[in-house]
Amino acid sequence: MKAVYFDCFSGISGDMCLGALLDAGLDFSALRRGLKELGLSDYNISAKKVLKQGISATKVDVHLENREAASPRRLEDITSIIQRSKLPKEVKKNACLVFENLVEAEAKVHGVPVQDTHLHEAGATDAIVDVVGTVLGLHLLGISAVYTSPLPLGGGTVQSEHGLLPVPTPAVMELVKGMPTAPSPAQTELVTPTGAALVASLAHGIGPMPLLTAEEVGYGAGAKDLSHANVLRVVIGEIAEGAQTKDFTRGTIAVVETTIDDMNPEFYSSLGNELLANGAVDYFFTPIYMKKSRSGVKVTILCSAKDAETIAVKLMQETTTLGCRIRTEQRIMSDRHFLIVATPYGEVDVKYSLNTNTISPEYESCARKAKSAGVPVKMVYDAAIAEAWKLLKKQRS
Repeated sequence: MKAVYFDCFSGISGDMCLGALLDAGLDFSALRRGLKELGLSDYNISAKKVLKQGISATKVDVHLENREAASPRRLEDITSIIQRSKLPKEVKKNACLVFENLVEAEAKVHGVPVQDTHLHEAGATDAIVDVVGTVLGLHLLGISAVYTSPLPLGGGTVQSEHGLLPVPTPAVMELVKGMPTAPSPAQTELVTPTGAALVASLAHGIGPMPLLTAEEVGYGAGAKDLSHANVLRVVIGEIAEGAQTKDFTRGTIAVVETTIDDMNPEFYSSLGNELLANGAVDYFFTPIYMKKSRSGVKVTILCSAKDAETIAVKLMQETTTLGCRIRTEQRIMSDRHFLIVATPYGEVDVKYSLNTNTISPEYESCARKAKSAGVPVKMVYDAAIAEAWKLLKKQRS
C-alpha cells in the first residue's frame, strides 16, 4: 500500500501540503489540468524553488485577481463548486469532507448554525485550490493512506477577519481535539485552519512515521521566514500489507491523583463535570480502604501535561483534599477514524480503530437516537456497528 507521511515539524498549511507533493514528484501540469475542472477563473497558480534555512523546497502561490472583491462563502457554495466539477469521485468526497470539518469547527467556535457559517480566508479561492489541489495530488500520486506527525501549534497572536486571535486559533483548537500535538517555541501561527482540517479529515494515524520504504521525499515551503527551516516534509513510500495495524500512536499523558475519605459523596457527580471542563481527558473514582480502615475514594484524572497543574488546583478547590500527586506516564493508542453512519434510527457517531480493526459506536449518540425512536439502546448500537462495517467495506472496494 502506498502511503505518505507528513512530517509537520514546522506546522502545516494547505499551500505547504501542495508544495511538498509537487516537490516529491507530483506533475504540475496534471495538477493544473485537474484544478481547471473547478471552473474558477479568478486565480493563477505558480510553483517555484526556494531555500528555507538551506533546505531546497517548493513554494506554491495562488494569486487572486481581486482578493478585496471576493465574498465569503458558505459550505454549500464551496461543496457546489467541488461537486459540479468532473474531478474523480474520491477527490470530490475527500475535498468536501475537509471543508465540512472546517465549517463545523468555525460554526462551533462562533456559536452559529453550520448553514449560516461563512468562511472568509478559508473560503477564498486560494484556500479551495490548496485543499482540492492537495486531495487531487494525493490521488494522482496513487496514495492510499495519509499519516502525520503530531502538530506543533505555535503561539502568539494572528490577525483575522474577526480581529486579533490567539495562536493556535479557536478553529484550529477545535479541529485538533483528540489529536496528539507537539510543543514549539515559535511564537507564530504554524498550523492554519486549512492545514488542521486536512489532517483531521485525511489522516489515518498521527504519531511516529510508520514502517515504510521511502521512495520520494519532498519539502513544501511556508510563507514565513523563521529561525528554523519553515517547511513541511513529505515522505512517500510503500507500507507492507498489514504493517499499518502494528503502528500505534505513542506518547505521554499526565496523571493527577488524590485520595479522599472525608467528603460528601454527592459532590463527586459535579466534580467530574468540573474536571472535564478544565481540560481532563478522562477521570475515574476507585473505592479504597485508607488508614484506620476508613472507606475512601481514589480520584484519578488523565490530562495533558500543560493542564496538570490547573487540574490539581481545581481538584483541591472542589474537594476536601489538601494535596495531589502528579506524574507522567507512557501510553499507546490505537489510531482511529471518526465516522457518522446512517441507521434506521438516525445518524450515529462511531469510532473505528485502524490498528485493531474494531468498531465502537459512541454511547451518548446511540442513547439519544434510542430515546427519540423509543427503542432499546442495544438496537441502535447493533445497527450502528452493522452500518459502519458496510460503509468501511464500500470505502475499501
